[in-house]
Amino acid sequence: MKMPCNLAFLEKNKAEDIINSYAYESWYMSGHSLGGAMAADYAAEHLEMLDGLVLLAAYPTKELKADDFSVLCLYGSEDGVLNMEKVEKGREYMPSAYVEVCINGGNHAQFGNYGNQKGDKTAAISRIEQQEQTIKEICKMIQDHKGSEREKSLADFQKDNEKSARPLFTLVSIPEGSGNSRT
Repeated sequence: MKMPCNLAFLEKNKAEDIINSYAYESWYMSGHSLGGAMAADYAAEHLEMLDGLVLLAAYPTKELKADDFSVLCLYGSEDGVLNMEKVEKGREYMPSAYVEVCINGGNHAQFGNYGNQKGDKTAAISRIEQQEQTIKEICKMIQDHKGSEREKSLADFQKDNEKSARPLFTLVSIPEGSGNSRT
């Protein structure tokens, strides 16, 4: 999504325009670096509209705890930009469905395609490899989230049916010769 001056904080609510323009069942937000911080800020204020959040070399500063909301936090082992103390502090805001992955050999800039970034370390893997690992982790997070939604729906269905279960039919045995039997 294009942002004014490439700065996500100048229009963090732009996501709402997209959400209101489509009728998808599930919505996941994602952002890299400052864009991730803005995505987390937006998500914290709209948890009921979203299914999950993917943070690429980013961290939240607000509560993300909600039922059926999941967060994936990815960063590279060679990231020289991300403040790991803030990542650690951000863990207290995470929901129970939270996964943190450090991509071995990855750095800060390779989550995108914009070249080197001041202060970043040299990556030990290629940009393509880092992005492929990122895609794999995001797909796994969405599949896991959908799986937990299906399990919850099935459990709720079974619980509701146990309370109001009525037999659809009753098998009655009629003795032969009573005149009420059908062939």
